[in-house]
Amino acid sequence: MSIAARLIATVAAPLDPESAEAPQVLCWPNRTLLVQRDDAEVVAVDVDQPDAGRGAEIRFPAPWPRRFGTVTVSPERDAAVFAGVHAVRSVDATGATRWEVRHGCWGGCPLLHVSFDEYADDSDHLYADSGSAAVSADGELVWSHVRGPLASDGNTEDDQELWVVLDAVAGRAVGRVNTGTVASCSEHTSHPDPSQMGLSLGEGEEGSPVLWGRWDGRQVTAEQIGTERILLAVSPSGRRLLTVPVGQWSLSLHQLEHSSKVARELDATDAVPAHPQNTGKDRVYWDFEAAFLDEDTIVAGTSECDAQYGSVRHWLVDVKVMDLLGEISYPVPVSGPARAAGGGRWYTISKDGTTVRLWELAQVN
Repeated sequence: MSIAARLIATVAAPLDPESAEAPQVLCWPNRTLLVQRDDAEVVAVDVDQPDAGRGAEIRFPAPWPRRFGTVTVSPERDAAVFAGVHAVRSVDATGATRWEVRHGCWGGCPLLHVSFDEYADDSDHLYADSGSAAVSADGELVWSHVRGPLASDGNTEDDQELWVVLDAVAGRAVGRVNTGTVASCSEHTSHPDPSQMGLSLGEGEEGSPVLWGRWDGRQVTAEQIGTERILLAVSPSGRRLLTVPVGQWSLSLHQLEHSSKVARELDATDAVPAHPQNTGKDRVYWDFEAAFLDEDTIVAGTSECDAQYGSVRHWLVDVKVMDLLGEISYPVPVSGPARAAGGGRWYTISKDGTTVRLWELAQVN
């Protein structure tokens, strides 16, 4: 069955794809931003007013080049938060530092660096591991995965990885928990409740744990959802989570109250027909991205395994019974996975990286 998608917005990537990271869309219950970074700056565009000229953009000067960490932006676009090799730093649109939390070096050295200049030209730090950060739905908290210790811990040699909750205004650490991981990278997944957050961690051959964090106003707790999984998406209510094993063979639905257990699965090999150009020698598998459209339906792709054959495919899935409803048909060719854009929408990025397209179902059943 073919299910039509309707194009609802086309947003030009604000930076040159030759020198910038791919644009991404960050979404919270009441805000959707397109964010893109190069070595010099981060640009945040309100995608619900993309035709408002420069007024729709806010630009944040970057404190260090993009290979030295990750970045996120607050829902109100009053701050960009850079998760770097030696510190988490919040800056305003002038580039002024609002606050900085220094921590153990992701480059593996034992130093608590004071500034980026200390290792900017050191080849041992060029390929440092990386943490990440995310701003809560209400903009009041920053969740950050860092390497310990924090500079505020004083003279300690504890280099455990930490999941820290920070006051978004002052940068004060209000809670933390040891992740028990040895990660090379991480990625946060926001929840509509600002006191909750998801964290996927990549440990290379050691594993790929997913943690679910809760902040009760006094302490942070973290529950492990799985050891070999990636967290893909959270439903609009926050009651359902979607993961995929690192092998990408099945979509897995979790109920938040029992998040460590898989409630239902949809195996790609059983549900998805082989690509028309696939002679049968290559298996079908799910992408590492997906989008909840509402509580009961998601858009998930097989674009990674389809790409070698040309056209990519996205699918509408009913998560109540974990059943494939049909293939999404587009009025123009698309590339890459389907990614969450909030409000019943998903987005795709053009093959040349210059355009982000937002989609919705042409007919809602």
